[in-house]
Amino acid sequence: MDRLFRNYQEMIEKARSFGPVSMSVAVAQDRDVLEAVKMAEDAGIARAILVGNEDAIRSRADEVGLRRDMEIIHEGDDFKAALKAVELVSTGKARILMKGLVNTSVFMKAVLNKEVGLRTGGLLSHLAVFEIPNAKKLLFHTDGGINVAPDLEQKKQILINALYALKEMGVINPKVAVLTANEKVSEKMPATVDASKLTMMNNEGLIPVSCVLEGPIALDVATDPHAAEHKGITSRITGEVDLLLFPNIEAGNIMGKTLMHYAGAKMAGIVLGTSHPVVLASRAETAEGKLNSIALAALAVKR
Repeated sequence: MDRLFRNYQEMIEKARSFGPVSMSVAVAQDRDVLEAVKMAEDAGIARAILVGNEDAIRSRADEVGLRRDMEIIHEGDDFKAALKAVELVSTGKARILMKGLVNTSVFMKAVLNKEVGLRTGGLLSHLAVFEIPNAKKLLFHTDGGINVAPDLEQKKQILINALYALKEMGVINPKVAVLTANEKVSEKMPATVDASKLTMMNNEGLIPVSCVLEGPIALDVATDPHAAEHKGITSRITGEVDLLLFPNIEAGNIMGKTLMHYAGAKMAGIVLGTSHPVVLASRAETAEGKLNSIALAALAVKR
C-alpha cells in the first residue's frame, strides 16, 4: 500500500492481517478500556495482559464479556501497576503499551523510568489520525499532544518519528505538509523559516525516510487544489496530503478538536519516540476510539 487507509475499518483489517500483537494495559480496571480490549481481541489485532486491581478488573471484564482466562497481574497501586505494565513491554512479554484508568503524569513517569522504561534517547511525540466525514482517506497529524513549542531540530525528529511509523504501516513516500499561516518565508514568522529549512533538509536527503514534503504551506493550499491554483502555487501534495506537521502544540490541538467537535471526525493517537508504541487515549475516549488507537499502535510496531 502506498497510500493511506480510507477509514479505520481498513486500518483494523490491515492490523488483523499481521495477527494479534501482545499488549499490556496499565491500571486496566476501566470498563471502556476493557471493552476496547475485548473489541481488539475479537477483531484479531491484540491479546492483552491486564495489570491493576484484580478484583475490579475481573468484575468489569465479566460485564463486557472478556474471556475468563485473561492474564491478570494484580497490583493495587497505580504507579506500581503502570511500572509493571511498562516492564512487560521492555522485557519483551508485550509489544505495545496501553494506558488505563491512571493519571497521564503517573503513567508517563513509568514509561520514562530509567530502569524498566521505554526510553530510546530520542524525542517523544504524538501521532494522531483522523477519520473525517466525506474525506477520501485518513489524515495524520503531528504533534498536537506532547511538544509545546518545538525548535527546528525537534520538528525534524517529530517528522522522522511519524514517517517511521507510517512506513511500518506500509505507507510509502507519504505527502507531508509543514503547516504555516502562509507560503512566504519571513523572519517575522519563525515557523515559515523552520518549514523552509525542513524542506531543504528533505531535498538534500537529510530526512532518513522517504517523503514528498512541502513547506511553508498553508492549510488551504495543502488540502485544496483550487486554493493552490488561485494563489498561483504549484504543489505536488495539494489535495493529496497524508501528514500535517504543525508548528506548535496549540495549532495541532486546536485543529484536532475543531475536526472532532465541528466536523464530526473520529480520532486515534499514539506516542512515538519510545521503544514500542504507546496508546495514550483520554480516559473520556469511547471504547471504539480506544480500539482505533490500539489498531494504530499494532500497525506501528516494528517488524
